[in-house]
Amino acid sequence: MGNPLLVLWYRIFAVEDEGRHSDGVERPLPEPPGQQPSAGILLVLRRMRIPLIVLIVIFAVSVLGLTLVPGEDAQGRPTRLGIFEAFYFMSFTATTIGLGEIPYTFTPAQRMWVTFAIFLSVIGWAYAVGSLLALMQDRAFRRALARRLFARKVAHLGEPFLLLVGYGNATKRLARSLDDMGRRFVVIDRDENRVTGVDLDSYRADTPAMLGDARDTGNLALAGLGHRHCEGVVALTGNDETNLDVAMTASLLRPDLPVIARTSSREIAERMHAFGDPEVVNPLDRFGDHLRILLRSPSSYQLMVWLTSAPGSPLPPRRDVLPRGRWVVCGYGRFGRELTADLRAEGLEVTIVRAEGADDEETQHRAFAEADVEHAAAFVAATEDDMTNLWLVEGARRANPDVFVATLQNRAANASLFDAVGVDFGMMPAELIAHEALARLANPVLMRFLPAVPRQGEEWSAGMVDRLVDRCGAGTPHLWRIRLTREEAPALLGRLTAGGLRVGDLLRSPQGRERSLEAVALALLRDGTSVIAPDDDVVLNLDDQLLLAGRPGARRALDATLTNEPTAAYVVDGGFAPSSWLWRRLSRRSSAVPKEHV
Repeated sequence: MGNPLLVLWYRIFAVEDEGRHSDGVERPLPEPPGQQPSAGILLVLRRMRIPLIVLIVIFAVSVLGLTLVPGEDAQGRPTRLGIFEAFYFMSFTATTIGLGEIPYTFTPAQRMWVTFAIFLSVIGWAYAVGSLLALMQDRAFRRALARRLFARKVAHLGEPFLLLVGYGNATKRLARSLDDMGRRFVVIDRDENRVTGVDLDSYRADTPAMLGDARDTGNLALAGLGHRHCEGVVALTGNDETNLDVAMTASLLRPDLPVIARTSSREIAERMHAFGDPEVVNPLDRFGDHLRILLRSPSSYQLMVWLTSAPGSPLPPRRDVLPRGRWVVCGYGRFGRELTADLRAEGLEVTIVRAEGADDEETQHRAFAEADVEHAAAFVAATEDDMTNLWLVEGARRANPDVFVATLQNRAANASLFDAVGVDFGMMPAELIAHEALARLANPVLMRFLPAVPRQGEEWSAGMVDRLVDRCGAGTPHLWRIRLTREEAPALLGRLTAGGLRVGDLLRSPQGRERSLEAVALALLRDGTSVIAPDDDVVLNLDDQLLLAGRPGARRALDATLTNEPTAAYVVDGGFAPSSWLWRRLSRRSSAVPKEHV
């Protein structure tokens, strides 16, 4: 490594401090294959080996020949150049021809040899430069360079980030929401076009993205799995095996990290849970679950979708109650089977239409006639091809203009087509997965609240939506959790111990305690149990947790109530507490003086 050229190549391509972070702590992760500190320079030397040898041979022959060709000194006496003089002359001749002949004027024989050496070196340098340019265009070299740059970006991340595996439609939606929330993330995908798309999506912060197979443990290590700021792994690829490998690797190497993984197989889900406790998202289940919630309570569905959207998203419209007559499900694949089971669990009559050959008009007409679509209450197109679903919806509309139409939308780009054909309810798996993953990442306690919403009924859900809109506005409120512990709520410790603090008192505004904060308590967690939407009169205890929804300003005001004694005294008791040490001492002395002496 003493050669400056080698040092330069090493600094460009070598991976510094592989497996070690800025805190100096070694992580028990394997070194990524092909990413050893000398991987880049070895690749360059391997590809440039012959050109470098050619240049060295040309230079050596030129120097040797110049020392052998006889010359003359100033007095005309025969002489020859020494090794050092020949080496010096050929060194500057190789880059700056025309600096003069040393130490004496050359003879014609020497000039002939120098001319030959110049043209020979030009040929050698042309070959070397051409090889270098070809190397710069080589896919493997560019990939090594990109991986080196990616490794540097990940190593220098100084704030918490998420590791996103795959960059499909669901991950894109999730990444956009995370970026709006100001959260950092790293992307790894095996599709080059998707990796390139990360830069084209123009996120607010620089997002490292790597081309690689996430099933390779070394690639996950390079992507920051062992980084001290990595706060979670999200695997939402369309390949269940890849998601399983990522979940297993993360659970074994970083059991402290939360993992969210997608799968369409119950068997894969069980294998994921066998290696840890990941959050598994199954889009097959969610389609039927959402229809069942709509059948029971449209307001509950509206509330759940709204709370799992990105902060600031507009309130979705409230849908009408779905019909409870006979349903026709066209497409008995993975989604169709799950949906049929869910609808029958609701006590609905379901007629199944096979989708094979449904793109033929005569076959479709015969199948619709057998299923009696004309007298059905609802029709569902549940194939995994959008064009087939559009064709089925159009046929159902012709057979029964008044039928309720639901369909599976596999690609977000086709949303305008489904709107044009007249779909009453469309479900996009990518959007559904992104919403659920965002809810689990933004506030895990929210998942204790959402499953209980449909059980509260239509009236309760409608009232909760109205209450949130009145307090927080029509945009999706921010969600956060507070812990009423000695560490996080020191200003309320005495009141919590005495058992006199109520939810309504806690949510008063420091700017005027007669007003309430722009926040709503969604759930109270106590001793492993949860109370949904606790009333203002509920008394709080030490170590309770509250899930809140509200504006960012309300969160800052509540933090002041939790930590600042004068603020807590005013908000809870309506009194005044001295804030400085001097005023506190004077207050104690004045309170200790008997009244007859005042």
